[in-house]
Amino acid sequence: MPLLEVNGTTLHVEVRGPEDAPAVVFSNSLGATLSMWDRVAPALAGRYRVIRYDTRGHGASPVTPAGFTLETLAEDLAGLLDALGIARAHVVGLSLGGMTAQTLALTHPERVAGLTLMATSSHMPPASAWAERAAAVRAGGMASVADAVLARWFTAAFAEAEPDAFATLRAQFLATPPEGYAGCCEAIATFDLRTRLQAVRAPTLVIAGADDPSTPPAHAEAIRAAIPDAEMVVLPRAAHLLAVERADRVVPHLEAFLARQRVGSNAAPGAATFEAGLESRKSVLGAAHVERSLAKAGAFAQPWQDFITRAAWGEVWGDRRLPWKTRSLVTLAMMVALHREEEFKLHVRPALKNGVSVDELQTLLLQSAIYAGVPAANAAFRWTREVLGDEADGLLQPQSAAE
Repeated sequence: MPLLEVNGTTLHVEVRGPEDAPAVVFSNSLGATLSMWDRVAPALAGRYRVIRYDTRGHGASPVTPAGFTLETLAEDLAGLLDALGIARAHVVGLSLGGMTAQTLALTHPERVAGLTLMATSSHMPPASAWAERAAAVRAGGMASVADAVLARWFTAAFAEAEPDAFATLRAQFLATPPEGYAGCCEAIATFDLRTRLQAVRAPTLVIAGADDPSTPPAHAEAIRAAIPDAEMVVLPRAAHLLAVERADRVVPHLEAFLARQRVGSNAAPGAATFEAGLESRKSVLGAAHVERSLAKAGAFAQPWQDFITRAAWGEVWGDRRLPWKTRSLVTLAMMVALHREEEFKLHVRPALKNGVSVDELQTLLLQSAIYAGVPAANAAFRWTREVLGDEADGLLQPQSAAE
C-alpha cells in the first residue's frame, strides 16, 4: 500500500491485479476510506487492474490546506493514473468520488474509459450548508456530525443486521482528520456540473439508492438525462453508502457494465471474436452455466456453441446501442410470446442482475397478457415463481405490493 506523490500532494494507494488488464479505479465517499470498497473490489480480482486510493485528507492520505476544488481532486486522480503508467481507466466513484469521476471525464476525457457513478450528484446546494458542516467539524471534531452523517449513510435495517460493520465504518469516519473533511466540504460547496455534463462521452452507469436521503434518485436521474446514452439503476433498500450496504446488487451491475465495455461497441456482422462473445455470455448467464453448456456440447454441437457465442453474445449482446437491461426485458417478452419455457427461465435471474427489478418483471408479464395472450402470461408467472420462489415477493417494492 504505497504512498505516491501526485499533483503536489501524497495519496495512499492500493493496486492489485495484472498490469496488462483493464484498469478500474475506485474513488471514495466524503468521510470514508478506500476500505469502503472491500465488498466490491475483490469481485474484479484477476480480470482487472484494481486501484483504490484515499482522497486527500482521508484515510492515510495526508491533509492539505483548504481552498482546493473538485478540479483539484480530478487532477489528483489524473496524476495517480500517470504515476501508475495507466493511460485510460474505468472510474468508479461514490458521492464525492462520483463528483471527482464526473469532473475527470470533462477535464481529461481521454483518460476515462467508462464511468460508474454511485449515490452522487452534479450539484449539491446550498453552499451555506457545506460551510456550516466544515465549521462544525473544525470546531467540534468529527463526532459533532457523526450521528447525522451515519444516519444518511445506511438504512436502519443495515445497522441492526450488521452492527460490527456499522461500528467499523463509524470508527473510520471519526478518525477522518477534521481539516481534510472540511476542505472537501468546501470543494463540494462550489461544485456544479449541471450545464456541462452533456459533454461527457464515456459510457456511463448511474446507480442510486432508493432510500438515499443525501443524493436521492432524482439526483441520479438528472445525471442520466444529461450524459448521452447513460444507463441508470435504482437499488431497493439502499441508502447513501450503497457500495457497502448493497454490495450484493452493486457487484453484478458493475461486472456486467465493465464486461460490456470490454466486448466493444456496435460490432459489425462477423466481427466479434469467440472470446469476446464468451465473456459477454458468461457475464449475463453466469460462468458456471456457460462452462457446463460448452463441456456437454461434444464434437457434434461444438459448431453450434461457437456460432451462438460469436453471433448472439458477441455481435448482438455486444452491441452497446441497447443496454443489457433493455435486452433482458426484450428477451423475456419474446420468450413469453413464443412460449419458450426453458429459455425464459434461463434469463430470469440474469435479467435481475442486469438491472430489471421484480416490479418491472411483474409489469412486463402483465403487458404480455395483453399482447401475447392470457395463457402465455399465466405460464410465465408460473415459470417465474418456479425460478425465484418466495424471493419474488420479497423483492417487490412495498408500494407495488400494496396495489
